[in-house]
Amino acid sequence: MTSSAYTVFIVDDDPAVRDALGLLLGLQGHPVVMFADAESFLSAFRPQWRGCLLVDIRMPGMDGLALQKRLLEMESTLPVIVMTGHGNVDCAREAFRAQAVDFLEKPVDHGRLLAAINEAFARQKAAQTRTGQREQLDRLLATLTPREREVMVEVVKGRHNREIADLLGISARTVEVHKARMMTKLGVDGVPALVRLSLLGQDKSAE
Repeated sequence: MTSSAYTVFIVDDDPAVRDALGLLLGLQGHPVVMFADAESFLSAFRPQWRGCLLVDIRMPGMDGLALQKRLLEMESTLPVIVMTGHGNVDCAREAFRAQAVDFLEKPVDHGRLLAAINEAFARQKAAQTRTGQREQLDRLLATLTPREREVMVEVVKGRHNREIADLLGISARTVEVHKARMMTKLGVDGVPALVRLSLLGQDKSAE
């Protein structure tokens, strides 16, 4: 994975920490954007940003954990790495509950920081892939007729053509026709592939 496609966003009220981290990450080839507080980060934030957020816990105004939770509420996919000079178990637990990639104590271990950033980028890439798959699924499902959708639901449940025909009040032959058309439109070559596709849609609904 090339780092240039992903940016590290640093939010820390200490300019010395921002400068040191910016230098370290810049030397590793990571684009860096820095903010002095959570409020300025939120004002600039765009959902299409790709990379990760490196945030301090204790800052004037909104603290790092509050920022992390706010991003979750906004359904941001930007992974978060939390830093603190005053770490404790409660803070760490709260950060991980809000899906933090890692919880780093200052002075930050450079090796652990870089490993956490790589993991964060991998999470971001995985999230982008899932989003792309779901958007493709939505486009495919939109091509189905209402009857084809009904047949799809029953096929995924494991019902045979005769059972589906009885449920829908149509002939088994008609079920077979709808089933064939539905699979062609979705680009699947059998029931196992159809089930995998339907599970992707269920994952989307559960989020």
